[in-house]
Amino acid sequence: MDVHGRDLRYFAAVAEELNFTRAAERLFISQPALSKQIRMLEKQLGADLFHRGRRAVRLTTVGSALLPYAREMLAVWKAAEAAVEEAKGVERGTLVIGMSTSPGRGLLPALRTRLISRHPEARLVLRQVNWADPSAGLADGASDVAFVWLPLPDEDRYRYVVVAQEPRLVALPQDHPLAARAAADREGAVDFTDLLDEPFLALPPEAGPLRDHWLASDARGDRAPRTGAVVASAEETHEAVANKQGVALLASGNAPLVVRDEVIAVPVRGLSPCRLAVAARRDDERPLVQAYLAAAARLKTGAS
Repeated sequence: MDVHGRDLRYFAAVAEELNFTRAAERLFISQPALSKQIRMLEKQLGADLFHRGRRAVRLTTVGSALLPYAREMLAVWKAAEAAVEEAKGVERGTLVIGMSTSPGRGLLPALRTRLISRHPEARLVLRQVNWADPSAGLADGASDVAFVWLPLPDEDRYRYVVVAQEPRLVALPQDHPLAARAAADREGAVDFTDLLDEPFLALPPEAGPLRDHWLASDARGDRAPRTGAVVASAEETHEAVANKQGVALLASGNAPLVVRDEVIAVPVRGLSPCRLAVAARRDDERPLVQAYLAAAARLKTGAS
């Protein structure tokens, strides 16, 4: 007897739906074709698998006996397919790392060292992604892992390791009145309440909750932000601040990307810190993806 996996899949679908029409829709085949395949399977087995009534379909004793084994075999084959895909991925050994800007902070070389020490075959490819995509390529599969700022849209889709937590600064033109106030302050800082009336540079609307984070919406109460311009890169941010289109919040570790040519950054009191994470899709269990997240976790704890 030579039963194909397709036959078992068709049988399991009918057994679970107990309706040939619904099972056919689920399998994306016609109902007559499904009925024909089940009849051929019954002929091979030498026994009926279903009682077919005018109003209901029920498993026979033989069908009930076959169902758990059919499910087990289908599950084993699914696992085998996944194992083959994983093996192909390891064989290729390529990991695409997404980022909206260079993460800096020594993170890339530190993680590369930790990953290569355990997976010397790994080949790392960096992918720059526009700020309109806060997942840095994870959402559409363009990246395997990514450096992202939290919060992520649809956060339940991802798992991540926080690798940096830093205060938020505000980038200002050097001759901005608040720059002088910060210079006179004991801590060299300004209060966020001093910024409420300022026009802010905002991420593209597609950035969702991350856009709100960099507008500090959580600290504004009922005061809606004023948007001076929309920016999608560090260079655009620098130019917009320098041209006095608005002020911009940024992570302290990203200040070197923006602060130059009469643009300065000063600390802001009254804001929660920002968090940089290494993230991957929650359902992506490929070995190199898991290894990169594990390397991020070891980096966080100081382990090699």
